[in-house]
Amino acid sequence: MAKVSEQPEARAQISALNDVHRRLGATMIESNGWLLPAHYGDAKAEYAAVRDGGAGLIDLSARGRMLVNGSEAVSFLNGLITNDMNTLAESRWMPAAFPNVQGRLLAAVRVVHGDDGFLLDTESITHETVLKLIERFTLAGDFRVTDLTDNTALLSIQGAKAAEIVCALFGETLANSGRYAVTTVDVQDKQLSIIRATHTGEDGFDLFCRKSDAAALWASLTQAGARPFGVEALETLRIEAGIARYGIDMNEANVVTETNLDAAVSFTKGCYLGQEIIARIKYRGHVAKKLTGLIFEREANLESGAKVLSVEEKEIGRVTSFAFSPRLERTIALGYVKYDYLAPGTVVKVISPEKEFRAAVAELPFVRGSWCSD
Repeated sequence: MAKVSEQPEARAQISALNDVHRRLGATMIESNGWLLPAHYGDAKAEYAAVRDGGAGLIDLSARGRMLVNGSEAVSFLNGLITNDMNTLAESRWMPAAFPNVQGRLLAAVRVVHGDDGFLLDTESITHETVLKLIERFTLAGDFRVTDLTDNTALLSIQGAKAAEIVCALFGETLANSGRYAVTTVDVQDKQLSIIRATHTGEDGFDLFCRKSDAAALWASLTQAGARPFGVEALETLRIEAGIARYGIDMNEANVVTETNLDAAVSFTKGCYLGQEIIARIKYRGHVAKKLTGLIFEREANLESGAKVLSVEEKEIGRVTSFAFSPRLERTIALGYVKYDYLAPGTVVKVISPEKEFRAAVAELPFVRGSWCSD
């Protein structure tokens, strides 16, 4: 399992499910100012519930959620993000990125088109960044921003049985919903927005609800067969799936297209902030380096930022995150590698605090889950 360090709990924000997590015996950690369950006593079993044909349930309420609406919402957002707002139909969502003028990544988001406007969902570490980027336009026209993070919750069910559980509770129509579908359901006076999305490489659904409804929704999902899992299992699952995290695998130093966020970028829309740089890199052929996978011969004691060398001892990259993969029974890592060394199977050396490890460049994802096998 990928390990996360326990941090002091003082002044950390808590989700609406904090009491539920503690009743379940969760070991809590602080991450980006939020108190989160690291695990519920057995991170390996939690991992297996998601990866091995079952379903896991995780509290993602620490993510930032902002509602944008107004007659000029589409035009304002289109000038700020990398994807094309004009192509986003109602009841659909899309990935996007906020770049700066140099085309470097400020935040990765999901834009959800509901009947009341556009919900921007982002990692907790980039919540304030996104809020500041969009709030400055509220005085420029008919463009309104409401931060929903404190009044809502986000639960995610992940795994091959996720669709079975969600459909049993909320209706069979969800079984046929596409990968970027948004469904709104009303169950016992509880209105939910459900999007089909993965955080693990397995099939999954994210459920947005009112804060006051979170505990009842959690109970319904666990009673239907979903097993709670925490940050430790999630880290291993997302690294196996090749899913990057902001602040760990990508940040403002990275050009958007270095980070494997290709689905978040439209190369045919009009101008937006940073578009010239991103397009220039695209049409010259490739980026100088790219986030890729590294697979080791066995378990390896690594650290974030470890140098990656070629067999000729030339420094060609660095490790950003790593985990021991239960599925592959070896250590795997995400990291940036220079373009000339990106071919799968390229042998490299990774320098750790204690010794040198041999690894090979690997295509992502490392593990192809139910999401990837459709």
